[in-house]
Amino acid sequence: MNILQYESKIWATANLLRGCGIKESEWPSFMMPFFALAMIESRLVRMFGELETEIGKDAFAKINKDDLYDVIKDKGQGYNIYIFEKNQSLTDICKNDKSFDIDFDAYLKGFDGETKDLLGVDATEGEKFLDIKGVIAKLKAKKILLGYTKLWAEIDLKPFNNSEITTLEEHIKRKWADISAETAGEQYTPDDVIALIAEIIASKIKESDTLLKIYDCTCGGGNMLFGVEDRINQKFKRLTQTFGQDWNDALYALAKIESRFRNDSRIEHGNTLVDDKFYNEEFDVVVANPPYGVSWAGYQKDINNDKTGRFKFLPSISDGQLLFMQHLISKLDSVGMGVVVHNGSTLFSGDAGSAESNIRKWMLDSDIVEAVIQLPTDEFFNTGIYTYLWILNKNKQAQHKNKVMLINASDKCKPLKKSKGSKRKEVDTASRLEIVATLTAYQDNDYARVFDKEFFYFNKQAIMLTNVDEQGNSFAAQLKEGKVGEKLTPVKLTNGERVITDFAITDFDKEKYASLAEYFEQDIKPFVASLDYKEQALVITTSQTQYRFDVEQETLIRETAGKKESLGCGKIVVRSALKKASKTQPERIDISVELTPDYQKDYEIIPFDKDDAANQSAIAAFMAKYISKPFVYLDNVVGVEINFNKIFYRPEKLRDVSEILGEIAALDQELKTLETGLAL
Repeated sequence: MNILQYESKIWATANLLRGCGIKESEWPSFMMPFFALAMIESRLVRMFGELETEIGKDAFAKINKDDLYDVIKDKGQGYNIYIFEKNQSLTDICKNDKSFDIDFDAYLKGFDGETKDLLGVDATEGEKFLDIKGVIAKLKAKKILLGYTKLWAEIDLKPFNNSEITTLEEHIKRKWADISAETAGEQYTPDDVIALIAEIIASKIKESDTLLKIYDCTCGGGNMLFGVEDRINQKFKRLTQTFGQDWNDALYALAKIESRFRNDSRIEHGNTLVDDKFYNEEFDVVVANPPYGVSWAGYQKDINNDKTGRFKFLPSISDGQLLFMQHLISKLDSVGMGVVVHNGSTLFSGDAGSAESNIRKWMLDSDIVEAVIQLPTDEFFNTGIYTYLWILNKNKQAQHKNKVMLINASDKCKPLKKSKGSKRKEVDTASRLEIVATLTAYQDNDYARVFDKEFFYFNKQAIMLTNVDEQGNSFAAQLKEGKVGEKLTPVKLTNGERVITDFAITDFDKEKYASLAEYFEQDIKPFVASLDYKEQALVITTSQTQYRFDVEQETLIRETAGKKESLGCGKIVVRSALKKASKTQPERIDISVELTPDYQKDYEIIPFDKDDAANQSAIAAFMAKYISKPFVYLDNVVGVEINFNKIFYRPEKLRDVSEILGEIAALDQELKTLETGLAL
């Protein structure tokens, strides 16, 4: 029997939900606990049968309840009084309509404590996980609890083994993700991407008698974690152990339930970024598809105070992807490797000197990034964006050290015959094998390139420019060494609309303003702030001289006795300040004027060279070629970004003019034929 025949039957249970007005987006919350119930019961019944066969039917029948409980408890897969002591299943509970409510409640309470917690049987406040209690209350209110439970009771998974049930579970969870769109930023990882990740991991590991520890810090329902493990187990005899953690109550519960029926698996509940349940563990392999663009403002204080040392830099609070990346790197053992799914922001968000750029630089400096693979668009169920696989490796081959490979696999896919939400493509088997072969070869081809890691570095060189006028002169050249400006002693300031002749103002309109301070705040201060020597006819008059700025010549003009003199490009700076009364002077508003050079801070983006001397030479050559104004060097910050578009950009091939003219002529002839037909 093929277990996937049950996929449609399970999905048909939603027809009852639709019929009583429950919205499609809410179906997963109604289906999850009952699907978990069907999985748990089927596996417990299988375990019960296996124990009976193992111990012998007669001997098994003589075991008392306490001993039976201990034997089953040692299996770590759960317990249920109805299944093990009364030999009754959910199907039996549904047979008696009159006692169903009481029997179903007793059946649920007959589970062991952990199972009841995961299902949410006794949930009141706090963590409810699958919240079957809340779902039951809603189904009762709709008067469909018995009918809905009967449908699930008909789904008999007992003939199937754990691996087959896991396969079915992944198909169902994918459909839930498809209709619910999940939480913003959270992406269910499709089977084809999981298969690609598993192939990449398989290409990096070997047969061994040592345990292979696999970890997912945002495991959700476990689809990636367990999917990778199953595929590794198909290729290798090596023993595996899985570790996962997730903060979503329902998805954690599903993964935890699944983990109990695996040989060696630990799933924990909690926020990985603030409460790492595996803080003392390291792993051979890490995999993850962390949420995209999700804020970590809610636990900012805990992140800021983190004492583990795993976070080298803290990225923008609006997106925690690179927090997860740093966490995963901290969990790798000395020769560990990983595959992490991210959107494009982790490649290029943040300027040089930003936390995002610094994290990328730290990763490349540490030589932990082996490759980045761009996947096709329309690969995920609720987003059409490009996604990327970061291949991390602490055990690079010698020829891979200090290098990073980019693989543009955006065309390595096949269209689906029928779209699944936003998913319209899949990375088929042939494409997966081709991508892995390209990664293994680690050589350039038409869709992949290998770079020295420094290729992705760049200099952001800050400089202070001195602006000059049309003749190339600056007011800075007028100043004596050590001086930063020339203070004027004005007698009048004119901006075309208003004239100021008192530069130590003590009088004000007492009917309009309550105090000199109020006059300053409401009138003088905003007026001075609005002055613009370039945009207004601003003239400063001293006892013998006038100063203004000539916009056309971009220069300061000094005019004395009708004689004009160009002072070079500079600024007229007008300031105002409220001064408190002193022993010698009253309270006053001081207005001052100063001529200063026109400095402008600028940044130049310049290619990076890992050799310091060569890097400085490259910066100097760039400046000599592109910067014509006087300048001084300020700080240089080295940034890192990975830009697939820049590297793999293919300009659209222009069509030949003769071809276009031919099409125009053909259309023209077609129009003439139509006109002739209309005339007839």
